[in-house]
Amino acid sequence: MADNKTQDTEYAIEVNDVSMVFNMASENLSNLKEYFIKLMKHELFFKEFRALKHISFKLPKGSVVGLVGTNGSGKSTLLKIIAGVLEPTEGTCVVRGNVAPLIELGAGFDRELTARENIYLNGALLGYTHEFINSKFNEIVKFAELEDFLDMPLKNYSSGMVARIAFAIATCTEPDILIVDEALSVGDVFFRQKCEERIQHFIDDGNVTVLFVSHSMEQVALLCHDAIWIEKGEQRMMGPVDEVLEAYQSQFKKK
Repeated sequence: MADNKTQDTEYAIEVNDVSMVFNMASENLSNLKEYFIKLMKHELFFKEFRALKHISFKLPKGSVVGLVGTNGSGKSTLLKIIAGVLEPTEGTCVVRGNVAPLIELGAGFDRELTARENIYLNGALLGYTHEFINSKFNEIVKFAELEDFLDMPLKNYSSGMVARIAFAIATCTEPDILIVDEALSVGDVFFRQKCEERIQHFIDDGNVTVLFVSHSMEQVALLCHDAIWIEKGEQRMMGPVDEVLEAYQSQFKKK
């Protein structure tokens, strides 16, 4: 029988009793000066907002899991913890392998720089070396369809074009873990199809663990084998995707 340590390595992601608490100011302030004045005078109070409450699950390597829940349920917060952007207030999150986070596509770009410069900048933020980006540069440009716009400042790009660059960079190599947060909702229908085909290629390969968030239940049902339902920061259900989606959607039928 394999020991516990060996069994643990079979999981790409382990979320163990994770909670996330944000301190929110009790009043809205119009500027930073007003904020610090009230803070120094001890006139500013904070209240706790518990975005996640004791979330626990384990995802085996190669699994494809949808994360569903209404707006503000804590899905994006959880994805940022798994991606290493946020540190949980309580609990632990263990991630085994390199992560391609398709979260808030375009975050970390410098809009004053050109698309060419941002490819290298964003690649560095994802941990890619300059030499690696050199080897993948033409592939990134071709996938994002940027051949005629490489030396244009990013501030002149549409949000859809920025998302194209970010998606192409993050998926230019096969990751161990792919995190997709509404990344397919930006851009035209033809480019979304290209993105779906690339994600499907990773899924078909069987080596990539995919955590997928979308408001399209059709997309979740099509791509995912299992699903996790989080509502108001609480984990409601985890299991086969059809069962979880049926339970999730039934809450709307009751209203």
